[in-house]
Amino acid sequence: MEKLTLRISEIFYSIQGESSRSGWPTVFVRLTGCPLRCTYCDTTHAFKGGKNRDIDDIIDKISAFKTPYVTVTGGEPLAQPNCRLLMKKLCDLGFLVSLETSGALDIKDVDKRVMIVLDLKTPSSCEMDKNLLSNIPLLKPSDQIKFVIGDRQDFEWSKETIIAHDLSNCCELLFSPIWGTLSPAELAKWLLDSGLKARLQVQLHKIIWGENTRR
Repeated sequence: MEKLTLRISEIFYSIQGESSRSGWPTVFVRLTGCPLRCTYCDTTHAFKGGKNRDIDDIIDKISAFKTPYVTVTGGEPLAQPNCRLLMKKLCDLGFLVSLETSGALDIKDVDKRVMIVLDLKTPSSCEMDKNLLSNIPLLKPSDQIKFVIGDRQDFEWSKETIIAHDLSNCCELLFSPIWGTLSPAELAKWLLDSGLKARLQVQLHKIIWGENTRR
């Protein structure tokens, strides 16, 4: 029988720097490849390369770390169909799995036990046309929508999108400033003035280890 594999850029153990699980020791499984080219991407090393790894071997590697938290990320993880099987198997084993996705690919077949962090692309990404808005009704209350903010235009677009799609009643909303472009203090002021029901998040891992860390 042919082994089921995924092309993996890296598997590593670190502190979760984003989402509602920020601060938890987490195993990160970074898949290779992404159909998007966001201007602010900080994981361009995952666009190419990597190695094909058997799913069971990936799970063995994850299990060697003493944490229930696993984040499947990229690149764009859902670009590899076997990603869904990996997440299902991890959930079956009792791991608390989160998926970081661009929102450009359909999430309907993602195991419902997986916490989805969906990144709606803002104007400064130059990939706004890739937003698959049909994903929004598929999100669970336990999921999150992330807006990466580089300037006031990004913020205003995000605010309009939240209102237009009633996202405040969909799931938790995260506003993240682009590292080195917009200060957290400036974004915090906009968020406070707006009255939006959203959480400001900073990339905790970069605060801990510096901006060049991979997580």
